[in-house]
Amino acid sequence: MGEQPPLLKLVVGALGLAVGIAPAAVAQQAPEPGQHLYEQHCALCHLDSGAGDTPTFPALRANNQLGDLARIVRSINAGSRRMPPFPALTAEDISSLANYIRNAWANDFGGVTTEEVTAVQEGLGEAGPMASVWDGIFTEAQATRGQAVYTGACAICHGRRLNGAPDDPDMRSTPPLARARFLRVWEGRSLATLFAYTGATMPEDNPSSLTDQENVDVIAYLLSAGGMPAGDDELQADPRSLARVLIGPQP
Repeated sequence: MGEQPPLLKLVVGALGLAVGIAPAAVAQQAPEPGQHLYEQHCALCHLDSGAGDTPTFPALRANNQLGDLARIVRSINAGSRRMPPFPALTAEDISSLANYIRNAWANDFGGVTTEEVTAVQEGLGEAGPMASVWDGIFTEAQATRGQAVYTGACAICHGRRLNGAPDDPDMRSTPPLARARFLRVWEGRSLATLFAYTGATMPEDNPSSLTDQENVDVIAYLLSAGGMPAGDDELQADPRSLARVLIGPQP
């Protein structure tokens, strides 16, 4: 074949360069483990930017309290104020998460090792076994109570079918609260996260107006409407016990 025209040489060279740098660019864009954990467990309240939503959810960006590793580990293990506990996270998970939040958004609080996290955890006690929303963790009577609360406080926005379609056609749609679409959004999170978030932000026009008991009863109704089985014991409005119940698809 003859020599390629100059323009064709330029195009071929550019394509070759793009192919050569693409793997490195993709590798740089792949989220690190700590960022993935943050997006799954923290961004709901603290936002992707770390700016939070003060005063309800504090900012993590430029937060000097992140310099105290022991405080971070205790908060993740046992919860703090509106923040639920996260007993499912391992020491390795917590070190990855701490590394991310301590050094993201122009934060510069230094690295964290798994050994440092383990040392702090030694005095915090065991969290107990984990459970699933499919393990019969609420009663039928509790779900019935929750349905009455939901009808009065939630259905106008989230719809009587819990599908996010409001009763008033002039109102904007809202997140679904049951079945497959709900599970896709909340998979891997705990009931404590759902309890804390809805308690602090719902109903939208009057946040925190439901009692803790009404809130947990509504959660029981959401689970029941999503096909989760009832059991013999009621779901308790206790963040530590709720944190040991994970949301996910049927095993």
